[in-house]
Amino acid sequence: MVGAKIKNMEEFAAVSGISRPTVSKYFNDPESVRASTRERIEQALKTYDYRPNIYAMNQNRKLTKNIGIVVPYLADPVFAELARSLEQRCLDAGYRPTLYSSHGVQSHENDILDSLRSLKPTGVLLAALGRASDKRVIEKFCADVPTVLFDSNVEDLGLAFVGSDNPQFSNLIVDYLCRTGEPPSFFEMKSPPNPNANKRRMGYIAGMEKMGFTPQIIQAEGEGWGIEEIGLREGYKALEQGAFATNTVLCSNDRLAIGFLSACYERNLRVGRGADASIRVAGQDDHPFSRFTCPALTTIAQDYESISRETMQRLFQLIEGESQERTATFLEGKLVMRESA
Repeated sequence: MVGAKIKNMEEFAAVSGISRPTVSKYFNDPESVRASTRERIEQALKTYDYRPNIYAMNQNRKLTKNIGIVVPYLADPVFAELARSLEQRCLDAGYRPTLYSSHGVQSHENDILDSLRSLKPTGVLLAALGRASDKRVIEKFCADVPTVLFDSNVEDLGLAFVGSDNPQFSNLIVDYLCRTGEPPSFFEMKSPPNPNANKRRMGYIAGMEKMGFTPQIIQAEGEGWGIEEIGLREGYKALEQGAFATNTVLCSNDRLAIGFLSACYERNLRVGRGADASIRVAGQDDHPFSRFTCPALTTIAQDYESISRETMQRLFQLIEGESQERTATFLEGKLVMRESA
């Protein structure tokens, strides 16, 4: 790209071969990076004749170096993994991240955003409650503070968002399960705490219809984030009642599947894909513990690293005035075949 006009810091990082967080750290404070790295960046600046948006950078220096990371429920290992990755990327870029959990409660989410506003953060990474969020509060906050939503979106607001392609998750695993055995029933919570569950149900229905099968949805009673307990209790009940039409069950998420595996154990049902197994069980997310279940859980893996990387890149662009784009990015999942299905 020598001779081509470098439009923003992301392009400069790509052509110079230096990570985006390191480049951002250099422009905020050249002395904060190693001398050898500083020399590489300064040589690249000469080679590509790049000059950052000084006005935007000066505006940013009036702000704190704080970045807020807000999740619905920090005890959920999926959100904990996303928060861990985002936190590390903030630290690598020279920012001070602070984690908040809204505990699935709208008023808590509103209070966190109100507190963050008073702290004047450089930016915020927000996994919103989704349907349970106060849309007016979210919209106003994002208009005032550079914010990127991740994992769960707030529909119809047109905000910057990075997350998983949830219909693709279910579509992909339905295809696998139908090709390797009986078509799956879909096991979900009747009132899921995360809005992604509804998108996965839609993906399941589309996948089943594409394969020529009639969808069967079993809904578990219960609310809140005690998802494993609900999977165990309601899964046991559904098995006892013979609610599943086939010997294959696709759970809306891995936490529900972990509870359902316990229900199968208590019912003396052997789970797996071998000839001696009674039932196949699959989940979605690649929960950090899913490979340690017995048997290990077949699932669709979220691309945690790509989600956190894309989320941080979008936030940097907003912070540094390089882009005011408010589009949504959806990343596909990958099939992880283990012994449960």
